[in-house]
Amino acid sequence: MKSAQWVERSDKVIMKTYGRYPIVPVRGEGCRLWDADGKEYLDFLAGVAVNNLGHCHPRVVKAIQEQAARLIHCSNYYQIPQQIELAELLCNHSFADRAFFCNSGAEANEAAIKLARKYSRDTYGVERFEIITAADSFHGRTMATVSATGQEKVQRFFDPLLHGFKHVPFNDAAAIEAAVTPNTCAIMLEPIQGEGGINIPDRDYLHNVRELCNRHKMLFILDEVQTGIGRTGKLFAHEHFGITPDIMTLAKALAGGAPIGTMLAREEIAAAFVPGTHGSTFGGNPLMASAAIATLRTILEEGILNHSEEIGEYLLGELETLGKKYAFVQNVRGIGLMIGMALSIPAADIVKKGHDRGLLLNVTHDTVLRFVPPLIVTKQEINRMIEILDGIFGEVEA
Repeated sequence: MKSAQWVERSDKVIMKTYGRYPIVPVRGEGCRLWDADGKEYLDFLAGVAVNNLGHCHPRVVKAIQEQAARLIHCSNYYQIPQQIELAELLCNHSFADRAFFCNSGAEANEAAIKLARKYSRDTYGVERFEIITAADSFHGRTMATVSATGQEKVQRFFDPLLHGFKHVPFNDAAAIEAAVTPNTCAIMLEPIQGEGGINIPDRDYLHNVRELCNRHKMLFILDEVQTGIGRTGKLFAHEHFGITPDIMTLAKALAGGAPIGTMLAREEIAAAFVPGTHGSTFGGNPLMASAAIATLRTILEEGILNHSEEIGEYLLGELETLGKKYAFVQNVRGIGLMIGMALSIPAADIVKKGHDRGLLLNVTHDTVLRFVPPLIVTKQEINRMIEILDGIFGEVEA
């Protein structure tokens, strides 16, 4: 069936929650996708920073196939070996002592909000429930995570929002300190803002927030849903800044494209969750956990982190060189393979022109081109992307 036929069928039955492009991917391998018409695309979006190992990585495919033939799902009333092994891997390679598994980044952040409030209530009393987040942040689409998100466009239409969130400017520790009250239980931040426009904080920002949390006995929650699992050249982005959180959330890239989320926490804080306080039917089931184990082991064992860091520097340099040719390019910023190119013009048409030429990109915050290719991307693929983008920019300038 051709792409146009699939689009026609979609228009009749799928809710209009996305402004979908008329692209119908049916097959993927590495950094490439093919649509229902056989057209090939170079993928620099990677499922929005999900396919960190590219499409259909052999180790992930094998793990899913083998586990699907044994046991797909049982229940979290029982002990699940794959979930235990995944929790051990994550805790052994992070600050954390305990893991809670769910299905998405929004659910992981929802769990983090609940844990922070439960721990603070148990420790300091019922009045300690407020959480400070950042303007231009994005934490998810549930009611709690929409309330935590610092973007009006995400929140509108859904009043009344959940009580107990304050939003202050990103990269401004003084603004956070000014917002702290005796009711504040936690600070919740993305170490690098993704949906907000690839906003990278000053070197001392997260360090100052960590000290502020220590001083006021507040919890520091890091949303690493987009930045985690090697995206920035480190397993977790906070490693670049020399700090550790009390609670961290992961999702997107954790299982190579399979849906899973996790919240990690220190032992003292995790102890606030007891049977009946939180749960997830599908969270950490054998199939998803197996995919995540394969993904994580591949990233840790095959030099993916070093490659991500090195190839990210190359991509950043090539984008900076390209940007100097065009007046509408304001700046290029990023760490590892999480890079934004800020323009003085709307970028939506550039994305569409990329589709015509077989390049998948994304625009965030209206004017920022987001580059989050698979971590296995090669210099040759980057050079091809730059060649395509150069041609598009030339047309736009003309």
